[in-house]
Amino acid sequence: MTPPSKKPIVVFGPSGTGKSTLLKRLFAEYPADFGFSVSNTTRQPRAGEANGIDYHFLTRDQFLSAIDRKEFIEHAEFSGNMYGTTVQAVKDVADSGRMCILDIDVQGVKSVKNTDLGARFVFVAPPSEEELERRLRSRGTDDEPSILKRLAAAKSELDYGNQEGSCDVKIVNDDLERAYKSLVDFIFEKSL
Repeated sequence: MTPPSKKPIVVFGPSGTGKSTLLKRLFAEYPADFGFSVSNTTRQPRAGEANGIDYHFLTRDQFLSAIDRKEFIEHAEFSGNMYGTTVQAVKDVADSGRMCILDIDVQGVKSVKNTDLGARFVFVAPPSEEELERRLRSRGTDDEPSILKRLAAAKSELDYGNQEGSCDVKIVNDDLERAYKSLVDFIFEKSL
């Protein structure tokens, strides 16, 4: 099955909604069809993350220089770290003949909507705010101040994602199989 369109897919939603899990499964099932735009960040790598695979890890000065050179489609600061997607990262995926998948925050979504990329937008939501908090805490990767920042940010992300016109499809990840099927159906333009 080949996607009917090569327009980029933008996936967004609060941290802890399962975006990464859904995308890893999509890439495993359809490795020749999709490419992930590797984002840049100033945060430190987590255990198991590799530079150039999970993120391009930059110093703050390197990141600011890239902003000055207008290399980013979108960039934002979150929890004291900078994140951004470069034009080159999206071009690299398109040049490989695959559909680009962007996993970005709400600020990035708004920036991409102001480009001519013709992207389609998928909002991944948690079943509830309580479940989102449980997921974030069960990860064991963030300290309490970071969790509280993520929960505060989640509120505004949920507000935006639930607005009319913010996305082409909203997927509530309360059941991984159903959420994954909804994602695949949307990408391959099956009726939802």
